[in-house]
Amino acid sequence: MENGQPSRTAWSAARYRAAHQILETGSIFRDPLAVRILNEPQADLLADAPRRAMRLFIAARTRFAEDAIAAAVTRGVRELVILGAGLDTYAYRNPHPRLRVTEVDHPDTQAWKRKRLAEAGIEVPEGVRYAGVDFEKESLTVDLDGPAFFLWLGVVPYLTSEGFGETLAFVASAEGNEVAFDYAQSPERMAPDRRAALEARAERVARIGEPWLTYFEPDEIAAELRSRGFAAIEDLGPSELAARYFGRPDVPPETAGGHVLHARR
Repeated sequence: MENGQPSRTAWSAARYRAAHQILETGSIFRDPLAVRILNEPQADLLADAPRRAMRLFIAARTRFAEDAIAAAVTRGVRELVILGAGLDTYAYRNPHPRLRVTEVDHPDTQAWKRKRLAEAGIEVPEGVRYAGVDFEKESLTVDLDGPAFFLWLGVVPYLTSEGFGETLAFVASAEGNEVAFDYAQSPERMAPDRRAALEARAERVARIGEPWLTYFEPDEIAAELRSRGFAAIEDLGPSELAARYFGRPDVPPETAGGHVLHARR
């Protein structure tokens, strides 16, 4: 992203989440604030509607992560840290009164978001905190009271391996911490049509200055997480996501693509 400007990919992800509320009536996940926070005409909002696969992947990864947060709360987790929060609205519709939310993002993106919240008349609940961090230049530090859940969606592919490792080290620094994030497999592992779609998206985000830098394979990321003390890992790829959220048991298990993962330390 450019200095002084909000993240373009954060804006794009927010539009996909909002479009899902309209086009699929929030059938995968419901977010009554997704459209409000954008404050743009519906016709403009739906301009990217043909990119259905990406929209549904973003809807599924959000549902997966928010279900994992709910389960963590039942286990006693009382801290949620949203890494690369963008225009995510969870902090403003948080259904768990005892769960404290901290949003972490680039300071420029945070300033842009808080302006959007004010313009949309979305109240910031008492206790929501903001921490400005550039993940590639600064170390992540957040004052936490007990185990935390780290929500880390739409960020990992844009980090260098060093930036990813440093942030993951902080996430893994306390027993009982949990994390949910998404990642992409290398285009070289994909069928031609999926590879072409991924490479086209990679080219689009590179043109706006936010290139994809890091890919993982499932065995590789599982080994990395276990080396840092994470014992319980759930990793859903295209096949598992299709079966769980879209009633599609016909997608071959070996299909490569975007993954969403939850791990507990």
